[in-house]
Amino acid sequence: MEPSMIHFQNVSFFYEKDTSVLVGIDLEFQPGLTMLLGPNGCGKSTLLKLASGVEKPDAGQITIDGHDLWQDEVEARKNLAYVPEQPDLTPYATIREILNLVCRLRNEPLEKGIDAFEFFGLRDQASRTVRELSLGQRRRAIFAAALIGTPRYILLDEPLEGMDRKIKDDILSWIKHHIEARAVVVVVSHTIEPFVDLASQAVTIKDGSAILYPKIPSDPERKLALLDNLAKGII
Repeated sequence: MEPSMIHFQNVSFFYEKDTSVLVGIDLEFQPGLTMLLGPNGCGKSTLLKLASGVEKPDAGQITIDGHDLWQDEVEARKNLAYVPEQPDLTPYATIREILNLVCRLRNEPLEKGIDAFEFFGLRDQASRTVRELSLGQRRRAIFAAALIGTPRYILLDEPLEGMDRKIKDDILSWIKHHIEARAVVVVVSHTIEPFVDLASQAVTIKDGSAILYPKIPSDPERKLALLDNLAKGII
């Protein structure tokens, strides 16, 4: 059996005609935590949106476990959890309705949605619509959806932003649990220190190309120094 992976094959993406963001990306995200690093505007969040199927590539192919993300969508996406930086949720649905829907899509009992409420302190907000929530509450709601089931592919854009200290610790424990279960986890974060111990590889983007660092130092100081340089665009 082949290892779980997200595979980019010669992928290019353009926001405007003749204005490339990512060009000819050949990349594999394999089990473990990959830090996706680089300066603002280099294309990190775009790459994550492509991997999650939110954006469609203009060229090339993206597969998850060998299933094309746009040709075999159900199989490709069934084990995928994506938490974007901007929590864009349907504004008139209640939090309970959203989490119940996720439970049904993932064949999980509705009690799992209740557990997610509790995890993020949203139980008292369950009957409120998304438009009634603060930005921080929306972020917690969209992350709560990711907790439901056992996703094997987890894509997180600034997962600790706006979270209090306890929830940050709980999120890191949740990530560690899935790494130990051989999930593919990709994180974009300006704050890299909480993830240093967990990271097994790194990717940075420069001039539209993705550069993979499949083996990063085990020594904590050297590891942090490398990740910090990649975050600053020093390669």
